[in-house]
This record gives sequence, C-alpha cells and structure tokens, in this order.
Amino acid sequence: MEVVFRRSILRRLAWTSVLFLAAPTLAAAEPIVPGTGERVAGIGDDFEDGAWEYIPAFPKSSSNIDHNRRLPAGRSRNNKWFESTYRGAPDVIKRVPTPPGGLEGSEGAMMIRTMRSGIPDSPDGTMQQDDLIGNVSSTIGGAAPPSWGPSVVCHVYLPPWEQWEKRSGSSFGFRLDLRGQKPGEDEIEEYWPGMFIQFNYNSPRKQPDSALLILRGGPRGQDFNGPIIKEPGWWTLGMSVSADGMIHYYAHAGLEPLTSTDRISSQYPYGYRCVRYHNYFFDVMNLDGRTWSTAWVIDDVSGYFLHRGRAGSPSAAASRPQPSKPTQQKIKIR
Repeated sequence: MEVVFRRSILRRLAWTSVLFLAAPTLAAAEPIVPGTGERVAGIGDDFEDGAWEYIPAFPKSSSNIDHNRRLPAGRSRNNKWFESTYRGAPDVIKRVPTPPGGLEGSEGAMMIRTMRSGIPDSPDGTMQQDDLIGNVSSTIGGAAPPSWGPSVVCHVYLPPWEQWEKRSGSSFGFRLDLRGQKPGEDEIEEYWPGMFIQFNYNSPRKQPDSALLILRGGPRGQDFNGPIIKEPGWWTLGMSVSADGMIHYYAHAGLEPLTSTDRISSQYPYGYRCVRYHNYFFDVMNLDGRTWSTAWVIDDVSGYFLHRGRAGSPSAAASRPQPSKPTQQKIKIR
C-alpha cells in the first residue's frame, strides 16, 4: 500500500520523504476528506460560549504508570471534554481569546498546557503527557462503525518559536480512539492513530527553529515523517475512517477547509482495520514537573459522518465485547 504525499503550491509545506510501506491486503475504499458529510451537532466545540469552563479534579490520573485512576475525572461544563483515566488532563484547560489570524468571527478558543504530567507530586524529569478527550460516543449513544465514514477536523495555533518549551521532541498530539481487528483474527484491540507536532529546537540557534508533523502509524505501528513546518501560525488537521477501516491523515497551513490535495497518508496502523470509532483526543507533552509545556490553542473542533445510519448502529457497535489491554500501551507515547 502506497503512502501518498501530495504537494500543493498554495501551502507552506516541505516534505522530508516519500515512503512506501506494506499493509494488509484489503479492499480499498476511497479516502474521505475530513469535513465531508453531515456535521454532527454535539460533537466538537467552537468555544464561543463566554461561560465555557473546564472543571478539573486533582490529583489527576496516572494509571499508565502506577495503575491509579484517581476518580472522579475532570470534565468541561458543556460535557464535550473529559479527563483521560489512563493519563490525567493538562493542568491548564481554559477558554482564551482567539489568537491573531484566527477564524473570521471567532472570539474564543481553548488553551491546553501542562507542567505536572506523569505521577502527581512525583516528577522524574522524563517526558510525559496528559490527555484531553473529545466526547463522541456518549454524544451519539455509542461507538460509530466505519461504514458511517467518521471524520474530525481541528484548527491548531502554533505560537512563535520562542514561546515553545525549550527541547526537541513531540509537544502536541491529535489522536483517534479506535477499536480494530487484524485480518484473519477474532480479537478486537484498542489503538490510537494520530498526528504529533514535534519541535526541532536549535540551540545555540545555529539554524532556525522548526517543527515537523509525525504520523502514527504505519502497518507495524511505526511513526513516520509528514510535512516540515517552517513558520508558526494556524494549521488545520483532520483524520477520517473509511468503510474499509483505513485511516486517512490530512493537514495544511492556514484555516481553509481541507481538500483531497491535503492528504498526507492513508494507513492501516499496527495492521488493524478499524471496526469502531469511539472518540478523539489531544495530547500535551513536557518534561514532567520541570518545565511548562508549550501552550497549545485549539479552535472550532468539528465531527462529521459521511453516511450516518446507512449501516449498523452506534449502540450495536458499542455492545460488542470490550477489548483486552492493547500491546501498544507499552510504547513510550501511547
């Protein structure tokens, strides 16, 4: 299966490579441009409500490290966002004025930032991360089958380089919470494909700072490079799931709707074919307890179904047996 990188002269994109990766032999469906179909009320958030508020519940979870969920979990007052019980939510989750150059008419966006990632009050100086989950499954009454053609789009503001955490490495993630199967196998597993923004910090500034989109993942779960980001500012990111269970990754600089020319890659991550779409979520990474993460600002998150209700139902999909713990939880960044 070919990993496709497209170049648009209208975008400030530079590609590091064109990759050709093997994938399971499955009947391929047409890639779905994120944002295609019906925009689903209740999925996503425009942050325009002046009373928007996230209600934290400290100390937060760290069950990925010490198996401690520390319930109850935090949530937003509008019930569109909630704390992961695998990892905790970012320390700062709040509505802020829309940064310069944002969507026309937008007055508010969501800022997420963290310092105390990892086990609460036990920093070890390693890179850790916190999660904030966008509520999809509860909104629609269960998980969605891939036959519905689900997709999600978000706008992310990359601040000036001098405002980033002073380290090279992943800083932000935009992910899907899925259940999948490998061809010929009965077991259903959790997996979390997505895109990371990696900072390339150059000190003592012999070269300009830059960033890079990293995609997770290839058919063996490996990460691979997407476009280089040479200038900060607004980016539009999107992911979709087609009826064959394939994941499609799209991105471009700016705020225009995504198009077919913005497709970076199409993959069966870890060799899985998606059978259920549950939620999406954001990651924030930092050196836990030592430095503040980069402050990430997100606006106008939106969810779509291409063929809602045409095949299957969310409640039926959600009633299937729950998966065992996935092997990919062992990797450094879930």
